[in-house]
Amino acid sequence: MRKRRLVPVVAAVLMVAGPAIAQQRPLVTQDPEPIGSGRILIEAGIDYGHNQEYPASGLKGNLWRIPIVGVSVGISSIAELQIAGGPFDSLDITDRRPKAPLYPLLTLTGTSTHDVDDLVIGTKIRLLSEEAGRPAIAFRFATKLPNATNESGLGLGTTDFFASLLGAKTVESIRVVGNIGIGILADPTDGTRQNDVLTYGFSFARAITQQSEVVGEVNGRLSTRSGGPLPGTESRSIMKLGGRYTRGPIRFDAAVFLGLTSVDPTIGFTTGFTYVFNAFTIQ
Repeated sequence: MRKRRLVPVVAAVLMVAGPAIAQQRPLVTQDPEPIGSGRILIEAGIDYGHNQEYPASGLKGNLWRIPIVGVSVGISSIAELQIAGGPFDSLDITDRRPKAPLYPLLTLTGTSTHDVDDLVIGTKIRLLSEEAGRPAIAFRFATKLPNATNESGLGLGTTDFFASLLGAKTVESIRVVGNIGIGILADPTDGTRQNDVLTYGFSFARAITQQSEVVGEVNGRLSTRSGGPLPGTESRSIMKLGGRYTRGPIRFDAAVFLGLTSVDPTIGFTTGFTYVFNAFTIQ
């Protein structure tokens, strides 16, 4: 009986939050459902990571990203354009490693450094919609542009490419999403080399009421290069647990996260909001 009562609850949550599923803050794992034709989604938030490490530049410290901004535009009923980045990343430096390959390029002085965030531009295309006997399936590709600089210690100065297959299924009160793909990461010290990494993500969202959800994920990448990763292309993984609350067209979120590798932040948090609206009509 309890499961039956949850079915209309999750259905209501999906109807309210459905347009915002695509960029589902505070999660990073991508849902295959697009935001919808003519819709625009805006999300913004604040991230804090304790003991964030930058192996290529040799810096380590506590990182603030204020704000992280994402915009998605529904260019058809099955596709959307995504742009994400941030105007201000600030690292309070707690450790320096002068033997790091990009350390000689640093121009910073003092105990902190700051820069803009790298810009990511991507497109998501839904291939199959979700039905009773199958999950929703989509393909996403994205490019990371080198906006952050080597001189600040926060950037690699490389352009990277990502391609992923996305899948999702709603089972009673739980939305389960999985991503698997590849990332082609350039070597910041030698433009002729690259590291092809395996990217992955697994997330869940469980409806508690018509407005609230508990969410969690594990998301990261795995270096596949024999002989060890190139500087800045190391394996990374984050485990995150949080919640979302929807009120009208706005959804608020908050989460804590733990780093699962030695170069990830040991602990951190994120909080923000997502807003979706109908912007134009596609003929």
